[in-house]
Amino acid sequence: MTQPLHTDISDQDLLRRYTADGDSYWVGVLFDRYALQLLGVCMKYLKNEEDARDAVQQIFLKVLSDIHKHEVVYFHAWIYQVSKNYCLMQLRHPERRHPAELTEQYSEQAAAPLESTLNPVEREAALEHMEAALQQLNEPQRICITRFYLEKQSYQEIADSTDYSLLQVKSHIQNGKRNLRLFMEKQGAFKS
Repeated sequence: MTQPLHTDISDQDLLRRYTADGDSYWVGVLFDRYALQLLGVCMKYLKNEEDARDAVQQIFLKVLSDIHKHEVVYFHAWIYQVSKNYCLMQLRHPERRHPAELTEQYSEQAAAPLESTLNPVEREAALEHMEAALQQLNEPQRICITRFYLEKQSYQEIADSTDYSLLQVKSHIQNGKRNLRLFMEKQGAFKS
């Protein structure tokens, strides 16, 4: 069922309605008006459609949690600035780069020592350590790491095929990578 567009109601009136009754529906109507433009802003900064779509979802959650903290007069200008700031923050954190970049970066880092400095026996031992480390992860982390890195599924594909939200998938992958590294370091498989 499609929601009415409320094109006859101005941004300011929608903000007043939200302030009056606290119903997040009114913020949703506002957000829907500008969602396509926000996607464009996010694409401009993040240069990746999946990251841009994820960013728009995160911005919506941020708007819902922060709008009551601000006296927003011009929603369009405010949401543009929130989006721009969010994207710039994403670009400042190298661990939040696009998964393909991370996979490539870690593959290059991991492959160099495995192929150049390890003999076949040592390489096999390192892979066994990795497999053992993977088994040490909790189930959500193991599922998300396996599907993302080994089965090459996107965040959205993992979320669609599990009971995890997109945010949970990202969290499980991030925490799983950290825990894998810690376990491998503890086992002496490689040094940090």
